[in-house]
Amino acid sequence: MDRSASKAERVAVTAAAEELLRKLYAANGPLMFHQSGGCCDGSSPMCYLEGEFRTGASDVLLSSLRVEGVAEPVTFWMSKDQFERWRHTHLTVDVVPGRGGGFSLEAPEGMRFLIRSRLLTPEETAELEQLP
Repeated sequence: MDRSASKAERVAVTAAAEELLRKLYAANGPLMFHQSGGCCDGSSPMCYLEGEFRTGASDVLLSSLRVEGVAEPVTFWMSKDQFERWRHTHLTVDVVPGRGGGFSLEAPEGMRFLIRSRLLTPEETAELEQLP
């Protein structure tokens, strides 16, 4: 299947999160998210400089998010174990006022990223399972 023809997606970003990503990108450069599913800060998507968080065989790249005004895609990674539990879920990155994760780039902004989720439709699941 041609990935460019795909309509289904695992991760989306709200307009408010896009606005904060533009600000963080302008101040820091290329960005990435990682969601480990751990306790405390690890249960929220953590925003880092691209490559600052080392990913490996225990991580899954869920999306390369295109954000208007951000030249490079913002990658979204999740630990493989957590992905196995969440593989039937669509994730939306949002932002709310509050204290971000200690190492997440948005912490000094008085905002924090969070995930809103819903189950994928049967059609979305079928399409995503066919993607390489």
